[in-house]
Amino acid sequence: MSLDVYTGATPNGWKISIMIEELIEACVDLGDVNMHHMSLSDGNQFTDSFTRINPNQRIPAIVHDGRNIIESCAILHYLGEIFPTSLFPTDEHRWDVIPWLYWQAANIGPIFGNKLSYTRYITDASEEERRHPIERFGKEALRLVGVMDYQLEKHPYLCGEDFTVADIATWCWVRSYKWVKVDITTKPRVFDWMNRVRARPGVERGISFGVPKDEIDKFSKERREQYKQNGGNIASNSSLRSDI
Repeated sequence: MSLDVYTGATPNGWKISIMIEELIEACVDLGDVNMHHMSLSDGNQFTDSFTRINPNQRIPAIVHDGRNIIESCAILHYLGEIFPTSLFPTDEHRWDVIPWLYWQAANIGPIFGNKLSYTRYITDASEEERRHPIERFGKEALRLVGVMDYQLEKHPYLCGEDFTVADIATWCWVRSYKWVKVDITTKPRVFDWMNRVRARPGVERGISFGVPKDEIDKFSKERREQYKQNGGNIASNSSLRSDI
């Protein structure tokens, strides 16, 4: 049994490295796990070898016993089913988790990602052109944080008493609130949830993947500049492809 994980130091990438570490924390036998660090700045996602694994040319992706799985939330879903733990219930309670897992994919990820791009990365648009999307995505991000706050009023994690894949998926984006410039501190329950998740040993190890230990929670000035440059290259219209 082998599991090859292709991921990197991004919110979507950390979802999978955290999931792996949380499964290990739960004493799950994953077999042989091979972690492959993908550097987006080097264009590794566009190589022929990776395109055969993921034709969408995005991280993360896994190959488990010869089966390719793409898309971060689908990978969390898959690993949760293949290796049953409280991270992904196997009874009817899985339907408490599945909608919130895909709520992240459809809402938190795209909105926080767009807010980040227009706030930090896009340089081939004027300040005036960026003003509307920054305001729009900023307001929607705050609304989504309010949705989380409503959920967390009822229980300590998004889907109940247990930490699940929905928390992993959502936390990886929300933890970047300062970098994205979305003030989650106005919702103390969300802020407390974020710190509660961060305190987990599996999460600690998972977000260490691809980042120096002393920069897990606060990037150095050099790394921030590197992220801005790499993000700017990816966000630029001149970098967009019309084919694979």
